[in-house]
Amino acid sequence: MKLETQLVTAGREKRYTQGSVNAVIQRASSLVFDSVKDKQFATANRANGELFYGRYGTLTHFSFQQAMADLEGGVGCSLYPCGAAAVSNAILAFVATGDHILMTGAAYAPTQDFCNKVLSQFGVSTTYYDPLIGAGIVDLIKPTTRVVFLESPSSVTMEVQDVPGLVKAIRAVNPEIIIMIDNTWAAGVLFRALDYGVDISIQSGTKYIIGHSDAMLGTAVANARCWDRLRESAYLMGQMLDADTAYMASRGLRTLAVRLKQHEISSIAIAHWLEARSEVAQVNHPALPQCPGHEYFVRDFLGCSGLFSFVLKKRLTDEDLASFLDNLSLFHMAYSWGGFESLILASQPEEFNDIRPAGKIAFTGTLVRIHIGLENVEELIADLDAGFARIA
Repeated sequence: MKLETQLVTAGREKRYTQGSVNAVIQRASSLVFDSVKDKQFATANRANGELFYGRYGTLTHFSFQQAMADLEGGVGCSLYPCGAAAVSNAILAFVATGDHILMTGAAYAPTQDFCNKVLSQFGVSTTYYDPLIGAGIVDLIKPTTRVVFLESPSSVTMEVQDVPGLVKAIRAVNPEIIIMIDNTWAAGVLFRALDYGVDISIQSGTKYIIGHSDAMLGTAVANARCWDRLRESAYLMGQMLDADTAYMASRGLRTLAVRLKQHEISSIAIAHWLEARSEVAQVNHPALPQCPGHEYFVRDFLGCSGLFSFVLKKRLTDEDLASFLDNLSLFHMAYSWGGFESLILASQPEEFNDIRPAGKIAFTGTLVRIHIGLENVEELIADLDAGFARIA
């Protein structure tokens, strides 16, 4: 099936829908067995989608998990209460004291904090690498390296990594290394990471899957060699999602294709408009040729979403930054992204480079990250244009 059809049909088996269009919402902690034989069967087959205990999931969860596994080409999908939980628990499932991980230096800041403040306490060391290192990553692999973590594109500076090249180089040195990717920007469907040899595709479903900025969700889709361990680790760590959020996530899938297409059209239009602005030094949008790793985006991705960044030619003063951001009417300042609304955040070069441990971007102007929502493009441009006028 084509992606649009898959998104509409995935996870809608009659067992999950009970004859309705959508999967049922089954809220439960205890799940009742009619006989000892039924209990024994459910216990033996709890990993195969049998109703066992609420923490393992209900029909609502199973429907969404099947859909995600099918969409991303995996064997199974673990669910978490947020994207950060998906990242941290996926890593924890495969490391022990004395192990080493390689983490992209452009990773989401909470991912870096987890490595620096939590993994380090357990004797797991982290080496940060330039996201555009390519095959040179083999020089950083140690005998104790257990996990290599990718994020493509990165969520601020938008470097697109050569995932097939990285996978090939890593496997040639040590095929046992677990390769994970934060695949949030692509919503897990614009880049099918497991098709390129990645073991686990992680995303913050809070963003595009939920799509309406009103719930939090993390997913991790694994291949055959990693699924059992990932699933059991999530269960033992008490990771779970409530049935209502699982239902909202399933519902979000049904409109994901049309939302992503509009995010793509609008974000590219605004990226081109920003390119022509005299105030802008660089536009970091994967679909634009000047974006680092653009050639890998063209080769590997099915499309793009709404998140990108641009760098101004000058560092704004605190007063100018406040004037630019505080008076916008359609772009709102908020963490997260991926919803129907447009968002904006800014970082000064010194504060950003302080938190980037590898592959630092040399820029001297203020960096602005925007998420282009579903509003009218001309009105979004007018909002930004007025912001530029205030700092002229």
